[in-house]
Amino acid sequence: MLDMAQSADAGAQSAHGVLMVRPAHFGYNSETAASNRFQQSAPCPDSAERARSEFDALAAALDAAGVGVCVVEDSSDPLKPDAVFPNNWVSFHRDGTIVLYPMQAPNRRAERRIDIIEAVEQRLRFQRRRLLDLSGNEQHGRILEGTGSLVLDHVHRVAYACGSARTEASLVREWSQQMNYDPLLFDARGAGGDAIYHTNVMLSIGSRWAVVCAESIDQAVRERVLQSLVASGREIIEIPLSAMAAFACNILELRGCDAGGAAYSVLALSEQARSALQHAGAGAWQRLSERVDRVVAAAIPTIERVGGGSVRCMLAEVPAALA
Repeated sequence: MLDMAQSADAGAQSAHGVLMVRPAHFGYNSETAASNRFQQSAPCPDSAERARSEFDALAAALDAAGVGVCVVEDSSDPLKPDAVFPNNWVSFHRDGTIVLYPMQAPNRRAERRIDIIEAVEQRLRFQRRRLLDLSGNEQHGRILEGTGSLVLDHVHRVAYACGSARTEASLVREWSQQMNYDPLLFDARGAGGDAIYHTNVMLSIGSRWAVVCAESIDQAVRERVLQSLVASGREIIEIPLSAMAAFACNILELRGCDAGGAAYSVLALSEQARSALQHAGAGAWQRLSERVDRVVAAAIPTIERVGGGSVRCMLAEVPAALA
């Protein structure tokens, strides 16, 4: 059981609900492929149907775990192959702020829909108090793709961000000033030397843990990043590049609630990510699983392979807005 201090931190760090967008035309996105080395273009004629099946299973599992799930159908026009990843264009915050983000790929910009936000407000009872619209920056080539670009320590108000074509440093600083976070910027690269396209594929932060691929971080700032994570008081679980490539960092802690109103932590991740953590060494999976109450592991191979993102990318957290 969590003590009172841990419970308060968990409530601040982990959201009670999520937005999920059920894809209408999921597929390989050639406009994002240059910066996302996780995508694979191998032909898969029934990938859209498979992706919807994988999506439905994850949504049902989260609902069964007591997480509030708001599922919105993707609109069929225009075609949006990456609509299943809403956390890149919107984020919801405990102070009632909703942030809209500038997207790099032109065919992803149509994913931003006010009716989706309204659905979240109605179904998950999110109380909007401020709309921070940063999307106009994309017209000037300034990109910041939501909680793909930003991994947030909500308890200590630190915004971690690795620079890439999808994450501009100056915009991270502007976001941090607007949202009252301290930015911690760094460079991170995969095994092939390419810049990691989103921070959330090499770092995840829960209420009592952080999973990080430290070896991906530029040596000049690696110790600073690790010291910041250690200072947060969390269990720091380092994984190798091979596990990162299997989406072992693309995971998310949420808050579930049982019929009696008791809250607990829920770790959401893919089956591939769980397997990678189990084989990552240093007791990575045991250390992580001991710090969460429940685990939801979903098999989403099509979404991971064709879309280049995993479970965390599919979930836009919706916290309970403060009264």
